[in-house]
Parts: sequence; structure tokens; C-alpha cells
Amino acid sequence: MTNKKTFQIRKGSARDTQLLNDICYSCGEAAYEDDVVKNIKCAGEGNRVIFIIEENGLGVGYCIFNCQPRYALFKKLDIPAIQDLKIIPEFRRSGLATMLIHYCENYAHERGYNDIGISVALHSGFGPAQRLYVKLGYVPDGAGVTYNRKLISPMEMRPIDDDLCLMLVKPLS
Repeated sequence: MTNKKTFQIRKGSARDTQLLNDICYSCGEAAYEDDVVKNIKCAGEGNRVIFIIEENGLGVGYCIFNCQPRYALFKKLDIPAIQDLKIIPEFRRSGLATMLIHYCENYAHERGYNDIGISVALHSGFGPAQRLYVKLGYVPDGAGVTYNRKLISPMEMRPIDDDLCLMLVKPLS
């Protein structure tokens, strides 16, 4: 008898608030219930979609597809963004992040978008994500580094934390 793992991606809803918080905690992050509730509310308004990946019915990760990101260049060019991609540690390096990203890419393409964006923090904790996004065809948008989704000027000082990011794009054609 084999113990085959079955993964499924589904849209999240208001009933998933605790699950999303649990995934955040499993990833070593403080879950900000207000943020989770805000994302669910925006999803209900059609601005965002939360995709949850499950293994045999157990939620093991999620991401947000945001068709109205805060980043000015993505807004200007009508580029949706993949945000808050999280996979609980014991399921990492098994292709689940790639599955979620491809799912979002297909979702964007089906809705007529030509490009999709994703951001990645610049510190070493995001090294695996940096490498994955490049492997999947994402490239820097050419505008430089952002802090909290705002461009950084040359010589401007910012902390090296999760808000110091490089914005990446990928054509969907």
C-alpha cells in the first residue's frame, strides 16, 4: 500500500481565518489576525484571491493573488502580484510553492493579464525564494529596490528586513 500525497489548491474564504493564522505561526511568523481578516475582506470585494494549498485536506500553505497591489509601477502597468506566499516548513522543498505560483500565473493569464509580479525580501532568510523566482522566469522590474513598496533613492538608508524588497515580473505569454 502506498502513502500517496495528494495536493489540491482552492480559494480561501472567511471560514479560513484560523487556518491562515495557523500557517503563519507554523512559518515562524506572528499572525496578524487583522491582516488576515483584511485580506479575506478584500478577497470578498474581488480585489484579492487567497489560494490555499492542501495535502489530503490539511492546509499546508497559501498565497494571495492581488489584482490591485500597492506598488506604484505594478498599479500603473496593471500587473497583478503574488503576495504572502507561505509554505509550512515540513512541506518546503517539495514543489508546493512552485505549484501555487503556476496556479496564480494561470489564473492571471485566464483573466487577460500579460504579466505577473512578485516581490522578494533581500536578506538571507529569503535566499531559497530568490533562487526559486529566478528559476521560474521572474526578473527584476528595473526600478531598483523598494521599502514597504516605495522606491528607494540612491544613498537612502533602510533596515534590511522583510520590507526591503526587489520587485520581480514575468511575462505570461
